[in-house]
Amino acid sequence: MAGYILADRLGLPWLVGVLFLLASLVGALLVNRRELLSLVVTPPLVFFVATLFVELGRAIGASSIAGSLALGLYTSLSGGAPWLFACSAVVLAVAWRRGLRDNVRDLREELRVDAEVPRPRKEQQPVYAPEPEGYFESRVYGTARTEE
Repeated sequence: MAGYILADRLGLPWLVGVLFLLASLVGALLVNRRELLSLVVTPPLVFFVATLFVELGRAIGASSIAGSLALGLYTSLSGGAPWLFACSAVVLAVAWRRGLRDNVRDLREELRVDAEVPRPRKEQQPVYAPEPEGYFESRVYGTARTEE
């Protein structure tokens, strides 16, 4: 957000992208290696939230807040898309170099272990299988009584 304010005051719209790229690069260099996987997906989210707050602030004074917010978001996000793509690529490259591959491998192993479901044991004794409903057969239960 500071980049938006500084760019507005200086009249340099490209300054937002440059500052965003520098901040993301510093974040990728300073973050703990275990957190690289979550860092890689963070820049687009941060960019969107910062843009939303700035455009919401600009839209508050307008006659149609919703229209002004929608137009401002569209304009800012489409103008910042090249910077966002460049920033994501740079962060991904730096994170990959710092050990992102190991984080992805660890996550795969963890998910594989969690996905392994124990198989049911095969029982030695036959399992009771009831007859299907509607299936009848005559049976003889014992012998007839003889009267003496």
